[in-house]
Amino acid sequence: MTVSPSVLVWFRRDLRLADQPALRAAAKTGLPVIPVYLHTSEDGSPSRPGAASRLWLHQSLLRLDVSLQAKRSRLVVRRGPAADTLPLLAAETNAQAVFLNRVLEPAALREEQELESGLRSRGIRFECFHGGLLFEPGSIRTTTGGSFQVFTPFWRACWNERARLRLPEKAPATLSSPECWPQSLPISDLRLEPETDWAAGIRAEWTPGEEAARDRLRAFARHGVSQYGEQRDRTDREGTSRLSPHLHFGEVSPVQVWHATAAHPEAEPFLRQLAWREFAWHLLGERPDTLTQPFNPQFRHFPWHPNTKWLKAWQRGRTGYPFVDAGMRQLWATGWMHNRARLVVASFLVKHLLIPWQEGAAWFLDTLVDADLANNTMGWQWVAGCGVDAAPYFRIFNPVLQGEKFDPAGEYVRRWIPELRGLGPEWIHKPWNAPPLPLAAAGIRLGETYPRPLVDHATARLLALAALEEMHRAARRG
Repeated sequence: MTVSPSVLVWFRRDLRLADQPALRAAAKTGLPVIPVYLHTSEDGSPSRPGAASRLWLHQSLLRLDVSLQAKRSRLVVRRGPAADTLPLLAAETNAQAVFLNRVLEPAALREEQELESGLRSRGIRFECFHGGLLFEPGSIRTTTGGSFQVFTPFWRACWNERARLRLPEKAPATLSSPECWPQSLPISDLRLEPETDWAAGIRAEWTPGEEAARDRLRAFARHGVSQYGEQRDRTDREGTSRLSPHLHFGEVSPVQVWHATAAHPEAEPFLRQLAWREFAWHLLGERPDTLTQPFNPQFRHFPWHPNTKWLKAWQRGRTGYPFVDAGMRQLWATGWMHNRARLVVASFLVKHLLIPWQEGAAWFLDTLVDADLANNTMGWQWVAGCGVDAAPYFRIFNPVLQGEKFDPAGEYVRRWIPELRGLGPEWIHKPWNAPPLPLAAAGIRLGETYPRPLVDHATARLLALAALEEMHRAARRG
């Protein structure tokens, strides 16, 4: 039996129907459109989603399928390498073309190249689009044609180029369906959700999917963007957009976010954060080696001191520094952490404990629902002092002062560390300094109900600076 021609749309990190360039182009062909999701990541790959991301992905795929069904379509789910699986599916469905949006992770780009070669050798059209960034990689350059190494000039270049940003497009009204749908795996067969359900906190905190992303963006554009510049660093307030996981999974595009917020007179601090995300992806495209190696080669000589016991204490929020521990427990419970807390916990790991930044980056990739490979890598290198436009290594956050400044009443700490709820603001960020009476009244026994600090801040700071000097000496020796 002859199968009528069709086209495939490979959904990857773009789990939405609106402002979806590949889907829009496929619909314009007039041929039946077969939306496909491939489960391709393998154990050990940097692109393999972590446990929290897999949980989100499961829910997002379910919602994408519902949205497609409302368009008289459906999501076809397959498992296997794209270079093998998609050509076979194309032959099975008489697909004339495969449309996809680019994913700029190094492994994904290699995957695209293999797929393109295989499809073209079979006479199948291959069309790739940019739907995950504001500007295509390589299109924002210095006046000499090079890549930006400092964020502020990059931001200015993005702002100057804003007039050429495309307008977001609506979802196709309907999608033409094939006469016969190919077989599909149930989404549950991908086993993205944990067998032991540890994710009650994530489920309670988040609603994945394009509709939820649209609702969150609308609410932030109306009520949040005007306060973002003043409130974003306060961990005890809802001052951020919380759009990051929706952006990571492509449930909303950065173009949609920009146009929804840019008209507000106080939008610049938030738009700069969108540009920071952009900067991370443009940098990763230029330097894929920074996934594992420091951008600054001097840091290859840094005398790290890996310590499994301290690493586990940090991961579980048991360092003895309440502001650090609150951030790590928020992460464990909800799959997300306030950005100010991310800076402090990262600084604590690499500068107080002298544990390599790669360990922290790996933990975040496994536990964050917004585990963005480029942003995560650049952020950790920035804090560690070894990345592009990085904070100097000698800038060492004092976790007590950070807590007192950005959680002045201790509400953030009390929410995530219930054993400290009885302490007042004067002691909540430094319980080891509290007199015996307030500790007893709060039911706190240091070293038992809550740990004593792993390290002394002042001592750790001196050791970190000594390690920095040792690195410089080693780098000079070559």
